[in-house]
Amino acid sequence: MADVRLRPLRPGDEESAVRWGADEEFCLAIDWPVGLPAEHIRQHWRGLLTLTPPELLRHGITVGGVLVGYTDLAGFTGDSAEFGIAIGERALWGQGLGLRAGRLTLAHAFADLGLQTVTAEVHAPNLRSRALMRRLGFTEIGQGSPQEYRGALVPVIQFVLRRNLFSR
Repeated sequence: MADVRLRPLRPGDEESAVRWGADEEFCLAIDWPVGLPAEHIRQHWRGLLTLTPPELLRHGITVGGVLVGYTDLAGFTGDSAEFGIAIGERALWGQGLGLRAGRLTLAHAFADLGLQTVTAEVHAPNLRSRALMRRLGFTEIGQGSPQEYRGALVPVIQFVLRRNLFSR
């Protein structure tokens, strides 16, 4: 696979998000509402360009210069934030892209932003995301309040990764 990089979002990225939003399986996996109008997705993504920490730090994931997904650091509180990731191009699922992009995001969180702790939450049935969190070095620490996922109320698994335990 070509070079995986992170970059800030920029105008025009919303068209990739519109394409991802048309993929029902992607929407179900990432908990986006299915069938959102393209213009709604465009407006939302344009709004993301103005957000900065502590609200949200979203980076685009590129492969060979093409936007294929994104990572988030959100909910900044002192020396911690919450991690999230989405690979929008379903043809790339299962190829290690999430692991590589996740490591880049966590390296940025710990080395550049000086965070000490990064947390994550995953819907219990999302086995692929749970496995990714473990491969990134996160430790399962408990369950949060149940949330709706794929039409059912499911447990939310909480994870934590501390700076001193992170390895690239």
